[in-house]
Amino acid sequence: MYKYVGKFWKNRESQEFKDLQHHRLITWRQESSIHRIERPTRIDRARALGYRAKQGYIVVRARIRRTRLRKSRPSQGRHTKGQAVRKIQPGKSFRWIAEERTARKYPNLEVLNSY
Repeated sequence: MYKYVGKFWKNRESQEFKDLQHHRLITWRQESSIHRIERPTRIDRARALGYRAKQGYIVVRARIRRTRLRKSRPSQGRHTKGQAVRKIQPGKSFRWIAEERTARKYPNLEVLNSY
């Protein structure tokens, strides 16, 4: 069964996948940014990463902004060389940021893995 679910997720150009994702994205957009869900969206991937459907395991969907992480532009006067807005990178991946926010919301639980 998991083989077929994985095959469905790999073929993202199919019309069935696009329709399903379209409806999902509309509902996910209306939820909070960190939302607990009953079961994983991708059961094949979740089980490969260690998920088991038993008490004590929960699944959370985290949404973060997907823009470049930029330093805010200083309001006081600077030379343009000293503003350093674009080239400073945060040093964290979006995945890491999402895991941190989820751990902050659920302090009594531990993040095992994410996808």
